[in-house]
Amino acid sequence: MAARRRHGVTMTPYPEPNFDHLLHLSDDVGVLEHCRGAIPLREHGYCVDDAARALIVVCREPSPHPDLVELAGTSLAFLAHALRPNGNICHRMSYDRRWTDTGEAGDWWGRALLAFGTAVARAPRQWMRNGALVAFERAAHQRSASPRAMASAGIGAAELLTAIPDHRAARQLLIDATVTVGPDRPSADWPWPMPRLAYANAVLAEVHLAAGAALRDARATAIGERLLAWLIGQETFEGHLSVSPVGGWAPGEARPGFDQQPSEAASIADACARAAAGSTDPQWTDGLHLAVRWFLGDNDMKVSMMDEETGGGADRLNPEGCSENQGAESTLALLATLQHGRRLVEPASAR
Repeated sequence: MAARRRHGVTMTPYPEPNFDHLLHLSDDVGVLEHCRGAIPLREHGYCVDDAARALIVVCREPSPHPDLVELAGTSLAFLAHALRPNGNICHRMSYDRRWTDTGEAGDWWGRALLAFGTAVARAPRQWMRNGALVAFERAAHQRSASPRAMASAGIGAAELLTAIPDHRAARQLLIDATVTVGPDRPSADWPWPMPRLAYANAVLAEVHLAAGAALRDARATAIGERLLAWLIGQETFEGHLSVSPVGGWAPGEARPGFDQQPSEAASIADACARAAAGSTDPQWTDGLHLAVRWFLGDNDMKVSMMDEETGGGADRLNPEGCSENQGAESTLALLATLQHGRRLVEPASAR
């Protein structure tokens, strides 16, 4: 695919994000979690994870359409409603607007903090920035035993620090997140801080990169870069991205593994984008290309994970191809990755 040129400027070779399906999944409560094909399954209700991801992608848009601004407000209100007085967060709401749990500091707590921090720094309206700050400060007093939850929360803290550099609670949360995740191991064969790759793996590297930039900690940056470079190496097969399957992966297990989740490719895109923002090393833009192309068909089954008509993303990649279902998580993973793809031009090696 050749890079396009307009008025002498080289343009991205990748499609623009199409938010039609995300808006189709959304109503005045939040983002419906599951689909059969492109049809939302209302009986499965809503979840905090998807509201957080929706708020983040809207905040990343340079000039969001009014419909997206409205979605950002709805998503923020949903997350604020999920927040408990002690800083825990409920996870799922049924279609009749009832929470189905009492609130914990699970992975969704971390994603909510990531969304709050991003909104403080980038939300399209000041009232959203103000409300996100209040919510962040309540949730940031809590801590999670989950390294992934803490990593997401820490990245949210780093986002907030770009807007309020002296925010003490955010700084402490970011420090605590890097401690919970831990550094890379001394083993050259398996430096990963956990004995097995699972899901959204790159978030564990990204939090160190975020801490390095926000806290001016060169050691944290070096740890994040080592972990991310190793992960990309492990999840690259025959020149394309081959992400860890839903059941995870450890040495000695077969590759490729299925079912592969779009959220794993999106987490690599997020981490590579953060690494590229602080470095001129081309391996990070190369990693971004791998992630974008995974969605567009450069994957183990050579099938596109994007529905060009709806803008939806396929839920998983399996040996038969891709799922026909276009749930919120996969659609938001696609949109987030295509947003990063805007900064890319075709690498010289591919022209």
